[in-house]
Amino acid sequence: MIETLLLLSLIVFVTHGLEAVTGFGCTVLAFPFVIAVTGDIVFSKIILTILAWVLALFFVITNFKKINWRQFILIAALAGVGIPVGILAFKNLNSALLTKILGGFIVLSAGIQIYKLYFQTTVQKISFSPFNYLYLILGGVVHGAFATGGPLIVLYSTKKLIDKGEFRVTMCLLWTVLNAILIVHYLIDGKLTEEVGISLLALLPALVLGIVAGGFVHNRVNELLFKKIVFITLFVVGVFMLLT
Repeated sequence: MIETLLLLSLIVFVTHGLEAVTGFGCTVLAFPFVIAVTGDIVFSKIILTILAWVLALFFVITNFKKINWRQFILIAALAGVGIPVGILAFKNLNSALLTKILGGFIVLSAGIQIYKLYFQTTVQKISFSPFNYLYLILGGVVHGAFATGGPLIVLYSTKKLIDKGEFRVTMCLLWTVLNAILIVHYLIDGKLTEEVGISLLALLPALVLGIVAGGFVHNRVNELLFKKIVFITLFVVGVFMLLT
């Protein structure tokens, strides 16, 4: 138990520290590794959903004035359409198949962003086309299934929210709302057990340390370099999920 807790704490510290810098990524980065440690996809999803909700809520409260409300409402509305579909898919489809589908989404999303970061020299604005909106809807579907719809939603949001502080807090507000919906769903389904509560309390110190470390880095790191690191990591995680 001690070794498992230490491994989970390390995963939470690193991944949630990354989200404290960027505003996204903790769940999708942590998900395959937490599953590997616990061997339980449902338990892993619940724990990471709640931890991500706490982290996001903290940054919403402390950076409330930087929220871009117009983009938040648009993103939340379209992603919200996809969440019920994702919840139903998670219940009725093979979890291993869904994990590979998620891995494919992550590889695609991260690959596109890596290409743009390294090879795109001009900034292009997203046009208001159905294709762009589809990223948000599909992000909601993936979030409903795995609580990890961030990569798809980020494909849209990185173009509309240029300032890193505005991007982080607006994304955190989105995760606060979407994860609150999932947490209510878990509560109604009776999945918020004593084991979940004990695990959350045990991992809380790692979460706090991740928030502190990530907040420190956010104000000092080179934004372009860090985005490259994050998306390369996402790409590797996606490949890992496709192959395992």
